[in-house]
Parts: sequence; structure tokens; C-alpha cells
Amino acid sequence: METAKIELLKTYLSLYISHFDVLADMKNGGNKYVVLDVRNAPAPVKEVQIKGAKPLAAKDLANHLNELDKSKTYVVYDWTGGTTLGKTALLILLSHEFKAFELAGALEGWRGMNLPVEPAK
Repeated sequence: METAKIELLKTYLSLYISHFDVLADMKNGGNKYVVLDVRNAPAPVKEVQIKGAKPLAAKDLANHLNELDKSKTYVVYDWTGGTTLGKTALLILLSHEFKAFELAGALEGWRGMNLPVEPAK
């Protein structure tokens, strides 16, 4: 039984990427990851986004897959880790054979660590 739990946790954790990994890529020119803000809200409601993120609402993602580069690795984020937009976006990307992760801690965790943000687009 414990083995099954361990395997489940390994799988679960493999869906996420640390903000430290994303931040290190940003500092090195941002070539490894494409960060997608998948929140379904207009810019004035979102207020800020992770610096350099591309806004692409989860509700619209499936209709814009042809605009994404399959050679890139995508990092999606939502408002908080407990909301489902990031997970929905991750499911869409993985189901269409994109390399992708959900940002651990979401925007809430990013902002809590005072990491770079910019006005939402």
C-alpha cells in the first residue's frame, strides 16, 4: 500500500515546477520555459501577471493550440494552487502532447515571495 502512495505522490509532484526553476530561467534570458497566465479574467481584474507571462485564458486555450510551439515547455499558472484553471490548462496541453507544468504555488505563491510581476496584459 505504501508503494502505491509513493507512486501517486511522484506522479502528482511531476505535474508541478518550482518557482525557483522558472525564476532561474528568467534570469538566464527566458529561453527554456514559456509562462502562460491562464486566468479567465480581463487585465483590470487580474491587475498583475508574472513578468514576461503571456495571457491565454484556460477557456480559450484549446482554440489556440495551433499558435503554440511544441518544441517549447509551457508553465501555466492560475490565481492559487487550489483553483482548477491551471490544472485544466495543464490537462489540455499534456493531452495534445505539449511539454508542460503547472507552477507550484500559482500566482499567490509567486507574489508571496516578492518575485517579478508586471501589469497584466
